[in-house]
Amino acid sequence: MSYQMFLPTKVLFGPGRLNELQGQPMPGKKALLVISDGKSVRENGALARTQEQLRLAGADYVLFDRVQANPLRSTVMEGACAAKEHSCDFVVALGGGSVMDASKAIAAMAANSGDLWDYMGGGTGKAKTLENQPLPLIAITTTAGTGSEVDRWGVVTNEETNEKMGFGGYDSLFPVLSVVDPELMMTVPPRFTAYQGFDALFHSTECYISKAHNLMSDMITLTAIENIATYLPRAVQDGADIEARERVAFANTLSGHAMELSSCTSEHSMEHAMSAYHQSLPHGAGLIMISRAYYEYFVERRACDDRFIRMARAMGISAAGKPEDFITALVKLQEDCGVADLKMSSYGILQDELDGLAENARKTMSGLFEADPCPVSHEDCVSIFRKAYR
Repeated sequence: MSYQMFLPTKVLFGPGRLNELQGQPMPGKKALLVISDGKSVRENGALARTQEQLRLAGADYVLFDRVQANPLRSTVMEGACAAKEHSCDFVVALGGGSVMDASKAIAAMAANSGDLWDYMGGGTGKAKTLENQPLPLIAITTTAGTGSEVDRWGVVTNEETNEKMGFGGYDSLFPVLSVVDPELMMTVPPRFTAYQGFDALFHSTECYISKAHNLMSDMITLTAIENIATYLPRAVQDGADIEARERVAFANTLSGHAMELSSCTSEHSMEHAMSAYHQSLPHGAGLIMISRAYYEYFVERRACDDRFIRMARAMGISAAGKPEDFITALVKLQEDCGVADLKMSSYGILQDELDGLAENARKTMSGLFEADPCPVSHEDCVSIFRKAYR
């Protein structure tokens, strides 16, 4: 039952809430406004709206538009240099999980010396502690996938070492303000809506079966799972369905809270290894590819039958009475969202790589394996990858 709860981010949630940014106190005078290296926030008007809101709030800004779908260490360091060069005293992240994750690392490195990997705890990281407070961060999320708008973690890839790892854990990396406006998500294409929605789903399913679960995280994760299972297919089918967008966004933000109250499990470690070596692989797509084999591993070992049954009920099988019902619900949701046939081979992943991916997962993010409901060895990891491979 024991838990620790500290969720200090002020959240403006709901359609149209971006319009209220101008009325919020700014944590500085000049922002580094961080966006992706794509075109979406320019074309859908989110960038222009945010720029106008900052102007009305009396804040100056410098635009940094280089963040990749899987943000790189080198990009983070470029962003930190830009913030220093232009004397920015806070950061505004406008985009999806990658932009928000990168912005946290940029905020930290803009205020600290050395390289980001000096402060990474796994792999080849040097595990140093930040000496100075990161710059304050405002997060404006344009997707519903990572929950990064309310947590203190980000994921960054070191392209030189093929390590994709979590950075953060400092209370000072919580965004001071987040805007979760479903109107900003209505132009996300169907397949990316699905990828992002499943990422949010797995944050909650992992936190629910995790050894770190507690009464508070259970309440939050089950609500998130129910909302995603009910509304994600609608959001995929019709991106303009504002009710569906709002419910999926709500579930995503809840999943961000859940990760602060509980912990993800090794499913995320395993996918990070996949996309560390294959930059074009969307994180959510990778999770979908391995998810059935991953959860079947725990179901077959009867690791936590009651939890799988409860998740199956939350996903719409009201009469669920066996853990296998969760697998049935999971596969149906993937089919309903048009993502049941994703293949690792489509992104260049070879069967010969699977042993190395399993090794990378344990080397870079071994901590998540400690949260698994039963042990997952290196050989088990390889077996899950092989079972999932197509």
